[in-house]
Amino acid sequence: EKPFAGINGSGKHCNWSMAIAADNQLDGTNLLKPGKTPHQNIRFLLFLAAVLKGVHKHAGLLRAGIAVTGNEHRLGANEAPPAIISAFLGSGLTQVIEDIAAGNTSPTNAEQAMLKLGVAKLPEVEQDNTDRNRTSPFAFTGAKFEFRAVGASQSIAFPVMLLQAAVAEAIAELTAELKKEITTAKSTDDAALTVVRKAFKETSAVRFEGNNYSDEWVVEANRRGLLNLRRTPEALAQLRTDAAKVLFDNTGILTQIELESRYHVRLERYVKDILIELHTLQQLVDTQVLPASYAYLGQLAGAAGQGASAGINMQPIVDAANATSKLVSALQQKRTELAKVTAKAEHMHDDLAAQAVYLTTTGCETMAEVRDASDALELAIADDQWPLPRYREMLFPV
Repeated sequence: EKPFAGINGSGKHCNWSMAIAADNQLDGTNLLKPGKTPHQNIRFLLFLAAVLKGVHKHAGLLRAGIAVTGNEHRLGANEAPPAIISAFLGSGLTQVIEDIAAGNTSPTNAEQAMLKLGVAKLPEVEQDNTDRNRTSPFAFTGAKFEFRAVGASQSIAFPVMLLQAAVAEAIAELTAELKKEITTAKSTDDAALTVVRKAFKETSAVRFEGNNYSDEWVVEANRRGLLNLRRTPEALAQLRTDAAKVLFDNTGILTQIELESRYHVRLERYVKDILIELHTLQQLVDTQVLPASYAYLGQLAGAAGQGASAGINMQPIVDAANATSKLVSALQQKRTELAKVTAKAEHMHDDLAAQAVYLTTTGCETMAEVRDASDALELAIADDQWPLPRYREMLFPV
């Protein structure tokens, strides 16, 4: 998902919607497509409210669904959606939702409300009118939502299952509220509008039309109470929350044992991935970077000695040798720390959760420090002496 630092990675855009399965003319009807009558549009708004309700309540679960090692580097950086789950609807649809939530409609007559909002014959939401915000992880793009935060290496099965479970629960809750409202409302549509208005109010925090890349959004999301789960272990922990257990128990999708097994397998995969990265980095340093650095440093020292014997001012080469020596020493120190961190992590196998937290903090931080030290040497060592492809060679061949 994220092969290069400072450059966007690779992810999947998962297009998702809901349709009616019936033995009549409604079969195949897209429930997230605005209709041509007030009744059809109320139905559209009701299912839209269910999606927002599910995403708002179970944003942590959706984040868990995209929590894989590579995606951890991608989310929130270089043109990728952030780790904060929010929904983008577009200015036109957002205005309709805000008017309904604010009560700027007929409180008793659904058809009049639709007419007042100008959506009695709500046109199909054009993609170019709703798809301008490419920073959103969950965007309405006209008759469907697009979940843009799924990692490139992932199957879409797990994140889609979590999304559908969250929305299914929301539909059940809105259905119960609708049945209650129908007992006193003049019509089913009037009852539905009341339920929709309440849902839109309750889910306002998860709707965001701005720049998801900005630092201001991180602050604003925190103010709204939205989760910002940057690391995989904390995201996967959302599979163990009481809300997750209740969701899967009520929907009958997963038993408690099945849910726990998915948490365990995914966390174990993450731990193995990071341990592989630790060992791989250590081998690269030991067999590629340090040997090349020693050889180059030896050449500088030899040239300085030979030049001095001939009475030549070799101070520039001496300075270069001293500078390179400092860089080599820095890398050796970080490599030693890397070995210690790796050894400690491997001995934590009896506590998978603690092992994952240690690896995602100390392990990843140490790898970043080793990488910085190696990068410094890459810029100092002669081109023909460096054994690995350089960034400029891979990305900008000249």
